[in-house]
Amino acid sequence: MLTEVLSPAQLVGYVAFILGVASFLQKSDRHFKLYMFGECIAYVIHFWLLGNPTAMASSSISAIRSALSLYTRSIWVAITVVIVNLALGITLVQHWWNWFPLIASCVGTLALFLLHGVRMRVVMLLGTLLWVANNIISGSIGGTALEIVILAVNSHTIWRMRRDARLAQASEAHAHKEITP
Repeated sequence: MLTEVLSPAQLVGYVAFILGVASFLQKSDRHFKLYMFGECIAYVIHFWLLGNPTAMASSSISAIRSALSLYTRSIWVAITVVIVNLALGITLVQHWWNWFPLIASCVGTLALFLLHGVRMRVVMLLGTLLWVANNIISGSIGGTALEIVILAVNSHTIWRMRRDARLAQASEAHAHKEITP
């Protein structure tokens, strides 16, 4: 059992865990996407070593998507990435649950390209739930731990961002009151 926990596949999964947690701690959308890119690259290697080609392909597309989303918010790029994910699904899916990472990647793509801030992170929560299911079924220890922690960390970051927005709004209202006679 210890050899399985310390196998190369699981060790790379732990790297993905660290990068994923770091990603969802970010309030900056740019830093969020950069860490997510690193997480996806680690996941590609992790799922290759675990023998899960669907999750590996989805992670590859997610890495490309994360990199592209740093430079464009084009709906056409987003649609292209979603189409590639669905095409991968048609060619690679062997079991119904193999769709989980592909759907998660589609959801994440739409969130990264079309949304920002809190809304982007809320939509990413849906993808996280799909990855939890995939990782449990795949036997990914680090991946399952990562996605469960991401649920908590992302929820906390969303709370922090909403709190900061409320505080800024209250401060602005207070400053406006002081100026108005």
